Amino acid sequence: MMQVEVLKSKIHRVTVTEARLDYIGSITIDQELMDAANILPGEHVYIVDNNNGERFETYAIPGERKSGVICLNGAAARKVLPGDVIIIMAYGRMPFDEARSFKPSVIFPDTATNRLVD
Repeated sequence: MMQVEVLKSKIHRVTVTEARLDYIGSITIDQELMDAANILPGEHVYIVDNNNGERFETYAIPGERKSGVICLNGAAARKVLPGDVIIIMAYGRMPFDEARSFKPSVIFPDTATNRLVD
């Protein structure tokens, strides 16, 4: 059966709060945002930096809930600057017929605070 890769989760336009080169690697994301977007700890994520056009991938680790933290760690810290606005996406594979009706989890946090808005 044919499988297709589709957008599963998206955190649209959050602001980088930190970039820590001295960490092993990954992106630290406020746990509340991860939960809302259905992104799991350790999940493969794609990052797009709206300020400089960089596109790269890493894995997600949970940050303190409701902290607003968005921190690029390790080598990824060289691709962003604190204050940059990024989009975080995760994809999933599924049968073609299922993908036709699948609805991704897309959230639009407040870009200034990286917190969920009602």
